[in-house]
Amino acid sequence: MTDPVTVQFDRRMLEALICPRSQTTLTYDAEKQELVSKAAGLAYPIRNGIPVMLPDEARTL
Repeated sequence: MTDPVTVQFDRRMLEALICPRSQTTLTYDAEKQELVSKAAGLAYPIRNGIPVMLPDEARTL
């Protein structure tokens, strides 16, 4: 039996992504698989290696 493939987030994407709410840079939380906007107080989930940059999908810090 094989393990399911885990898709990793490409950290180079951080250079291009900004928070849609605050228009500020994001930090990557590898443990929680989230992109964090400290300015907006939100954490955007990363699903299957793809950041979900929708404020409605973000977790409030």
